[in-house]
Amino acid sequence: MDNGIEAKLIRHEEEEGDLKQRIWDESKKIWRVALPGVISRFCAFGTLVVTQSFMGHISDVDLAGYALVQTLSVRFINGILLGMSSATETLCGQSFGAGQHHMMGIYLQRSWIVDLTTLTIFLPVFVFGTQIYKLLGQEESLARSGGYISLWFIPYIYSCVFSLTIQMYLQAQLKNMIIAWLSVFQFAIHLPLSLILVYKLNMGVDGAMIALSMSAWFLVIGEFIFIFGGRCPNSWKGFTVAAFRDLVPLVKLSLSSGVMVCLELWYYAVLVLLAGYMENAEVAISAFSICLNLVAWEFMISIAFLGAACVRVANELGRGNAKAVKFSIKVLLGTSLAIGVFFFILCLALGKKLAYMFTDDDRVAESVSDLSLLLSFSVLLNSIYPVLSGVAVGAGMQAAVAIVNLVCYYVIGVPLGALLGYLTSLEVKGIWIGMIGGVLTQTITLVYMTWRTDWDAQVTKASERLARFYLKSDEDSEQITNVS
Repeated sequence: MDNGIEAKLIRHEEEEGDLKQRIWDESKKIWRVALPGVISRFCAFGTLVVTQSFMGHISDVDLAGYALVQTLSVRFINGILLGMSSATETLCGQSFGAGQHHMMGIYLQRSWIVDLTTLTIFLPVFVFGTQIYKLLGQEESLARSGGYISLWFIPYIYSCVFSLTIQMYLQAQLKNMIIAWLSVFQFAIHLPLSLILVYKLNMGVDGAMIALSMSAWFLVIGEFIFIFGGRCPNSWKGFTVAAFRDLVPLVKLSLSSGVMVCLELWYYAVLVLLAGYMENAEVAISAFSICLNLVAWEFMISIAFLGAACVRVANELGRGNAKAVKFSIKVLLGTSLAIGVFFFILCLALGKKLAYMFTDDDRVAESVSDLSLLLSFSVLLNSIYPVLSGVAVGAGMQAAVAIVNLVCYYVIGVPLGALLGYLTSLEVKGIWIGMIGGVLTQTITLVYMTWRTDWDAQVTKASERLARFYLKSDEDSEQITNVS
């Protein structure tokens, strides 16, 4: 009897030791993708936040106008680009896992064709910004300021086509540390550049926006030099006419990806729009936008974990290892949730102090302080659902998640926020409670979906998808320009 118990204890210790090692190994793989992603996204979004801070010190109207453009127009277009680019993330990740490295460069070029075409179609959103904001019922001064700022955002948004797709291409092959370094330099030059243009040259709004575009294109040019300079010899074989083949299936996958992400990002834009119809709209929009930017800045960490989840799931599906997929999801959720708890406590502790980073207006700071508890809960939820969205992207299940986002956000979240915001005394706080209601419903649904997914079946689907898009490596003979 004693020998049997002793044998069980020894076996349990061995299994526990093996589990610890597996968690450690998986964590290293996750952080190899997530850490550069955290750094790069934090710095890239930081440039937007720094620009917003400069706008707040130029004038309250320009701060609110910038908030309108960033939260409505930029979020609208960036959501489309980010969502459509996630198709690149799915295909590159699964190709890397399957050893089809040469296909990754072709997928990258196809994404440029699709995304540039899409952005050009939607360009009137920036060109006719003033008219759009007036049509949406915004105040005259806010609409004019937002319309002027939206024109300055055009060079910035075109840089996003390349920065988003290249990041997904590089992180799929575990080479995204270069983006982290470039992003650090981008952020480092953005602050002094903004100071010089805004204050030294007294260019005001124009100077702040020129600095934003210049720093954004610095990142893209650095990425081009890295790829075209031969640092991705297995996956980049030069520009090729093969990029123009099979665009229709890619567009279909891109559209489902785009809808999935857009419904999520536009959700916050709709809520800011609701805040704009309230009394004292300037204070309401400014406070709500500051809180959303704080959530979004922390969300950059969550987005990095979304990327890590996508890469890990896509790589293991490409290799045909369903068991590794399930284990990776558990480690990803545990790590991301621990980080979310830390920021939850931090937001509760800082409160009003965060607002003065963006404004000198005590009314706006008071409103931000009043929203700090809801801000903290939003940050906590940010640590869960992006990971599950990344799992869906890695598996190519974007269409199913798009339906979930549509129902949870627009059937539950927005109506609930509107009811609480306009029919009670909660106002902006009521809108935020509705937002959390939609996110919480989405999170619960994604947890259930992930738990119920047959990952062996997903392995088969991934194999079929790669076979459908596959081109032999001797396709290189069709290259029209080889920069490798």
